[in-house]
Amino acid sequence: MQPTAAEEDIVSTIDDEHRIREIVAEQQHAWNAGDATSYAARFHVDGTFTNLFGDRYFGREAFRERHATIFSTFAKGSTASLVVQRIHFPVSGTAIVAIDCAVESQATLPPGLSSGSTGATRSSLLQVLVKEGGQWWIAGYHNVDVKAMPGRASS
Repeated sequence: MQPTAAEEDIVSTIDDEHRIREIVAEQQHAWNAGDATSYAARFHVDGTFTNLFGDRYFGREAFRERHATIFSTFAKGSTASLVVQRIHFPVSGTAIVAIDCAVESQATLPPGLSSGSTGATRSSLLQVLVKEGGQWWIAGYHNVDVKAMPGRASS
């Protein structure tokens, strides 16, 4: 008995979700190794990156260069934890991935960034991935600093 189109779609979605989780795990490993080239490996050649300060960068090379600078300055020797909260496929070939990030670093943070009571700088990362040629690529990477607010529980 042949699988139905709906069953094939479910298997494809499960495979895609698994691959996207692998990409996030690869990013975490690359961050923890301070390896900007590996961190940028799945970034789309024409991707858009917005950092914690609202600065925008366009293209894989700009993304790689910015992370090379980050890894050689305030995030040198840091460790990151990337936890996928949600993967949503709004249309075929597109995934929206919500990720909670925590970065622990012994280095002095740039003005505007702070570590919380846990000692980690927290951010909410939204990645938009597109599937081209059977491969998933990060086309959008938008990182927002999460500040502790009095009276609000951490999410």
